[in-house]
Amino acid sequence: MQVHYGLENISKLPHTVVTSGTFDGVHIGHQKILQRIREIVTLLREKEHKHAESVVITYHPHPRLVLFPDQANLFLLSTLDEKINLMEKYGVEHLLVIPFDKEFSQTSSKDFIQNILINKLNTKKLVIGYDHRFGKNREGSFEYLRANQHLYPFEIEEIPRQDIDNVAISSTKIRNALIQGKIEMANEYLGHLYMLSGQVVKGNQIGRTIDYPTANMAIPEKHKLIPADGIYAVKVIYNELIYKGMLYIGSRTTLGEDLQRTIEVNIFDFDKMIYGENLSVELVALLRQEMKFNSIEEMKVQLDKDKEVALYKLAQIKA
Repeated sequence: MQVHYGLENISKLPHTVVTSGTFDGVHIGHQKILQRIREIVTLLREKEHKHAESVVITYHPHPRLVLFPDQANLFLLSTLDEKINLMEKYGVEHLLVIPFDKEFSQTSSKDFIQNILINKLNTKKLVIGYDHRFGKNREGSFEYLRANQHLYPFEIEEIPRQDIDNVAISSTKIRNALIQGKIEMANEYLGHLYMLSGQVVKGNQIGRTIDYPTANMAIPEKHKLIPADGIYAVKVIYNELIYKGMLYIGSRTTLGEDLQRTIEVNIFDFDKMIYGENLSVELVALLRQEMKFNSIEEMKVQLDKDKEVALYKLAQIKA
């Protein structure tokens, strides 16, 4: 997959199938759109357009952070890097990341279509999700495109609303599940494991004294949604290798009151010093809520039990 940061960094392509959106979390509703553009590209290549390629347009930062900067309750399901990794996983060939600022927010739907879809991307088919809108004041819509299709050199297709068990998929439902610690429900809606990524920083190293050393993670994106406090079974990705582990999210109530919330991962069968390095964790299951223990020894006994359950949970999923 090629990632293009800004319109000036993508050359005009000969024949493209395009979709556009924020794609926060790249959940299964989004994946339906990505699957469809892959299908269309495959069909085009089998016919007369062997150079057809898929393009996803996305925006960074999230438009709501620019348009409503005082909206402190917006939590993101994916950072830009996580979104890029997911787009590659789901077979996107070109990802165009457009810097979203106040100036770009004033782009009319007509200018968006002419300058980006036609002039820059040479779009031959535009696929959009249910109720997707674009351009200043969200004036561009499927209905607008359909009514004016005779003006544009590309076809349009709308993906209908996607459901899971008759429950509409939405980023809001996924966020609510994560906030409540319902990680398995969130993962079902996402269609992949929820990820946290960050840099390893020094902690108080108490875990080392009870054979449960942890890597403290600093999450760089302040709007990234951190799930409910508790202990989670996780897959850990470090240097492109996958390990099993347990993740702690909480305020370390056993160690004292009013401590800062931390994110710490114990990586099983791992003894490297990785301060300053980056790693990612994929959350598989919530093992338990945060507990306050009477002693460090009591906490270790519980962690032994947690590890046993974590290994069982991790054994149930595909590698």
